[in-house]
Amino acid sequence: MNKPNELAVCCRDLNLTFYQGGAAIKGLDHVSLEIHSGDSICLSGPPGSGKTTLLNVMGGLLSPDSGQVLIGEQNLSDMKASELANLRLRDIGFVFQSYNLVPVLSALENVGFIMEMQGRPKPEIESKAKAMLDRVGLSGLYDRRPAQLSGGQQQRVAVARAIVSEPTLVLADEPTANLDSQTALQLMELFQSLNKDFGTTFVIATHDTRIEAYTNRHIRMQDGRIESDRRD
Repeated sequence: MNKPNELAVCCRDLNLTFYQGGAAIKGLDHVSLEIHSGDSICLSGPPGSGKTTLLNVMGGLLSPDSGQVLIGEQNLSDMKASELANLRLRDIGFVFQSYNLVPVLSALENVGFIMEMQGRPKPEIESKAKAMLDRVGLSGLYDRRPAQLSGGQQQRVAVARAIVSEPTLVLADEPTANLDSQTALQLMELFQSLNKDFGTTFVIATHDTRIEAYTNRHIRMQDGRIESDRRD
């Protein structure tokens, strides 16, 4: 478990510009942010505000034009590609808007994929993967491949995969998209329990205003900048 008040993520003056049709678009514009262990953050803002870009930079999937990201005491800018991959494997759980499931693997195999890469024993992988699929409401669907699941079911598999290995940091991009109201509520209650019981740090980019009720910090972005940052 993380110790409270430790810095989980520190973003220092992040800038990132995209170019589209010859036009420069600010993805991140002088973003500085400190996230403490145990924070549960609702990251909101309109499309194009920089939410997903910030998640990807924090997770080492995108490199900023300037500025730094520290995960704990590790500066992502100083890490080799292999070191970044190991950091993501050990410490960061991702929930992507596009699911990113492996088409040829079953739901059970998709959920167990990260643990398998971590070298955990097969009995542990199967036991934990089944338990997590049960927790997200997919018991009995262990053997189905992504093409045999609805969009909402695929989203729940992606969530289960992200959190099953108990990472210290979870970066979630629209995790309640494609979920009905009841399932979205159950998912946020699951995130909330992991946050309280294990000190897992969550950063959740979303348009869903209901998520605010399950988080303790609310950050709003606009045009690549942090517009507001408040705690409950």
